[in-house]
Amino acid sequence: MTTNLRDFRETLVRNHMADENTLAFDDVLATFPHPHYEIIPTGALYDGRNDVSAYYSDSRHAFPDQRNEIISLRHSDDAVIVEFWLRGTHRGAFRSLLATGQTFECQMTAFFIFDGERLVCERVYFDSLTIFKQLLRDVSVRRPATIVRLVKTVLAMRNDLH
Repeated sequence: MTTNLRDFRETLVRNHMADENTLAFDDVLATFPHPHYEIIPTGALYDGRNDVSAYYSDSRHAFPDQRNEIISLRHSDDAVIVEFWLRGTHRGAFRSLLATGQTFECQMTAFFIFDGERLVCERVYFDSLTIFKQLLRDVSVRRPATIVRLVKTVLAMRNDLH
């Protein structure tokens, strides 16, 4: 890989992630010729501009202050691999999980897969249980309503997976 290609890819990825933080989603979408996300822990695939736009809308409805902070960035022959922190506050429903008002912080890895200069996929890996535990940290046997919410959430999430 040439230095120019490496620099081009890194700049594209850094701009992509910065634009996610500022909610400049048209600019984020423009980094792909055909937007495609794979969220590995949930099995969710978002393919095409409409799917990816809906994902941005849904995730920012649930986590309006969601933001990333790059920890490290590495290059491979066909990818830029980014370790980052993702943080946010759960203010709206996301899939089956009703808003909890709780904050989360999770270390993640994203593989930005390239074909030459073309970004063809963002594939994201993280431990979903880390986020789930933080969003439900207020569940307590001393407050039965929180237990009921936990049970409803787990049952609804089970349905999301089928």
